[in-house]
Amino acid sequence: MHRRTFLQNTALTFGAMTLAQKGILSSLFEDPWKITMLRNDVGIFEERGGTIAFLLSKKGVVFVDSQFPDQSKHLLDELKKRGEKEFELLINTHHHGDHSGGNITFKGIVDHVMAHENSLINQQKTAVINKSEDKQLYPDLTYTDTWQKRYRPDIVSLHYYGAGHTNGDSFVHFEHANIVHCGDLVFNRRHPFVDRTAGANMKSWMEVLNKALAKFDKETMYVFGHAGAGYKVTGTADDLNQFRDYLGNVLKFVEGEIKAGKTKEEVLKTTIIPGGEEWKTDGIKRPLEAAWDELNTK
Repeated sequence: MHRRTFLQNTALTFGAMTLAQKGILSSLFEDPWKITMLRNDVGIFEERGGTIAFLLSKKGVVFVDSQFPDQSKHLLDELKKRGEKEFELLINTHHHGDHSGGNITFKGIVDHVMAHENSLINQQKTAVINKSEDKQLYPDLTYTDTWQKRYRPDIVSLHYYGAGHTNGDSFVHFEHANIVHCGDLVFNRRHPFVDRTAGANMKSWMEVLNKALAKFDKETMYVFGHAGAGYKVTGTADDLNQFRDYLGNVLKFVEGEIKAGKTKEEVLKTTIIPGGEEWKTDGIKRPLEAAWDELNTK
């Protein structure tokens, strides 16, 4: 199918799904996923797990993250219906199962899987612990600091700026479209999971976001791994600034509570982070506990 037709059909599907989500004509639409074309042949897929991005290059499709097996199959089936048959590259922003669990669906049909070198190590360790090695498709390509390759009409580049959500998170930049997938380096108005078992560090995370803001420009569109209820998984540099400040507010609050002699149990009873009132979703204990442990680790 011609690429322009794919974009038109996808836009129509997206519009219908939006109505369905609002409860209008919901009985007519059974598909639980949503595909949104952003710009320059780059789109996103939302269903269950971290947001998937994809580039419709001239030779085939480049994917960023894979959610879970069923979800990846839904996306692949939808792309095949629209004439996409070649799948060139699958990039994992990091190793967590809601971003890499669907890798196995790509076995035998994608040319390569890629991630930061630490992400591969983390995925292998996690699979051994969970005894799920047979359910993995590991990256066969890794990088250390930066990586870049042309996938016409775009150029895809990966950037690693240090420990954040884990010690292996990548920013994925579709350079011509000027769209950056942040993976879980940004939770848009949603309390984040801070995976200290995989090298996460909240102070470093703030610096990682500063480096990203310095690297990309004011016209950059960002894709986030997750968003709170009522918020989008796409946004601007302002959302990165807001999330960086949120992390700082969590650390400042917990540090103050420690100095005041509060116990960890008392701190974990907090319901609102001062300065982070927009973060109202469940899961507030995750960053609070991570900040407590980080601040008490010498």
